[in-house]
Amino acid sequence: MELDIGMIRGLGTLVVMIAFIGLTLWVFNRRRDRDFAEARLLPFVDDRLPAAGQEPAVRSNGQ
Repeated sequence: MELDIGMIRGLGTLVVMIAFIGLTLWVFNRRRDRDFAEARLLPFVDDRLPAAGQEPAVRSNGQ
């Protein structure tokens, strides 16, 4: 069996298609909802209120 460029491209397309389907099933799996809900809130973790006795962090506006 000889591998020409068409066969290699076809196999590459098949691999990418299988990876896409697998990733899609993984993302939309109901068991992952809780993990993704936590991950959705990660950008806001630093916005928590300071602990008692600590001053709130002040951000500089660069002036």
